[in-house]
Amino acid sequence: MRLGVLDVGSNTVHLLVVDAHPGACPLPAHSHKAELRLAQLLDDSGAIDSGGVDRLIAVVHKALQAAEDKGVEELLPFATSAVREADNADDVLARVREETGVELQVLSGAEEARLTFLAARRWFGWSAGKLLVIDIGGGSLEIAYGLDEEPDAVASLPLGAGRLTAGWLPGDPPEADDVRALRRHVRTEIARTVGEFSRFGTPDHVVATSKTFKQLARIAGAARSADGPYVQRELKRESLEGWVPRLAAMSAAERTELPGVSEARAHQLLAGALVAEGAMDLFGVERLEICPWALREGVILRRLDHMGPA
Repeated sequence: MRLGVLDVGSNTVHLLVVDAHPGACPLPAHSHKAELRLAQLLDDSGAIDSGGVDRLIAVVHKALQAAEDKGVEELLPFATSAVREADNADDVLARVREETGVELQVLSGAEEARLTFLAARRWFGWSAGKLLVIDIGGGSLEIAYGLDEEPDAVASLPLGAGRLTAGWLPGDPPEADDVRALRRHVRTEIARTVGEFSRFGTPDHVVATSKTFKQLARIAGAARSADGPYVQRELKRESLEGWVPRLAAMSAAERTELPGVSEARAHQLLAGALVAEGAMDLFGVERLEICPWALREGVILRRLDHMGPA
């Protein structure tokens, strides 16, 4: 069947269309994205303003049209931290439902971590052993650890690259004091969770997902996305530590000149790098592998599992 996943995230609204059936690898058929940056459309009370909701509804309408055009049989719509944490989340969900007919499922941070972990486990297989999976989104950081398809430990922290950029790095390029303050904040938050994972022992593989990690790996020398998903890509902590001060000295416009960095993500790449560096350092990770599958693929795989054998 042809499935569509509608991901209302903190940075983008992304429709991913795949051809899938139980027991087979989902094959991407179409991708439709809109940069919305919901996490930056909050008013002083922490609610998504009316203009932001209007834009979200318009984007959902366009995604629905794209899904119809591509023959999507079933749509799996969900929202993550930007909607989850908005003070008016219930009102936003009600308006989307009334004006588009789409019932967005709001995932908790723990659910995000579990579904992302499932995607990574299926991608790397059982031979990868114990996995530590790290995902940096626009609004939150998810961490999961385990040997099976259901992780033994998960954590979700408010350390998304978009959220941190808006709240901590107003300058372009940012002030050195602001960068240091954010670095301290990130490491304090991550350090509180390390003990929850360390009791399970050393992972056999450390895996990273998300656009932030992919871009950091690319500027550090990893293969281009055009080379395909099956090319092994990794990010070494030593390389990342060398890039952080360079990113801090650049403006957003200068970062767009780096390989693989999009204009839409350039402004938040430094915050993402500080989170990645902090996580790798505090968890004692020297290198990690980039996984092309993440939350959207996890949602698809869970749906296929519930369908049973073909």
